[in-house]
Amino acid sequence: MIVRLAREQDFPAFLGLAAQVEHWFGPMVEDPGFHGAVDQHIRRSTALVAVSGPDLLGALLFGAKPPVYHVHWLVVSEKARGQGVGGALMTDAVRRFVLGPGSIEVVTFGADHPGAVASGARAFYERLGFTPAEATDPGPEGGSRQVYRRSVI
Repeated sequence: MIVRLAREQDFPAFLGLAAQVEHWFGPMVEDPGFHGAVDQHIRRSTALVAVSGPDLLGALLFGAKPPVYHVHWLVVSEKARGQGVGGALMTDAVRRFVLGPGSIEVVTFGADHPGAVASGARAFYERLGFTPAEATDPGPEGGSRQVYRRSVI
């Protein structure tokens, strides 16, 4: 597996990943806002992909604005979950984009959301040292959301 900056030609694979998680996050594949966000992150070199041969295993969109950094979107393909892809993406993002003391934030499922356990997202972020923080606005599908935060030095 290689983690690298995303390229324009990776865009269709981003949509493929989005299709796998729309049931948790709401519509993305046909959403012009999602398309624009992916395109903008690729152009700003703040989008990463994990690849193995021709297969895109995961992708991450990162907001690199110190002192508070943001994981805007992180998805691992269904077939690659549990194989260290998400951790590799996060490790590479921190190495590339986090320049000093501050915190990294991500909005994930609230504890009562059906995807909280099924997706493994909350447990994943906790393994990486994130802790649950304040609740935030519901997701586009109406499900609860919560901020997770990790300090960086």
